[in-house]
Amino acid sequence: MESLQGQPVLLNPFCPFGAAKVLALKATVLLLLTLLIKSRVQIATGSAIGIGLLLLQTLVFLAVSGGLVVAAGGAAFVATQQRRSAAA
Repeated sequence: MESLQGQPVLLNPFCPFGAAKVLALKATVLLLLTLLIKSRVQIATGSAIGIGLLLLQTLVFLAVSGGLVVAAGGAAFVATQQRRSAAA
């Protein structure tokens, strides 16, 4: 192996280490990219679960408050009936 000026080109003995460094860097970037995509999927999934739980919480709140309104209405009705029967 000779260069353009007639001088021999020496192989760099650290070239395999340089290639290993580049391959390690590529593997690290690929790993980090995979973890980033995984976290984005988990965030989207977590958001879906969070929205579902918020909807469930809202429905339970409405059901409980509706039940309290019905119970209060029933208590008022019973009290009114008792007053009428006591007055009669």
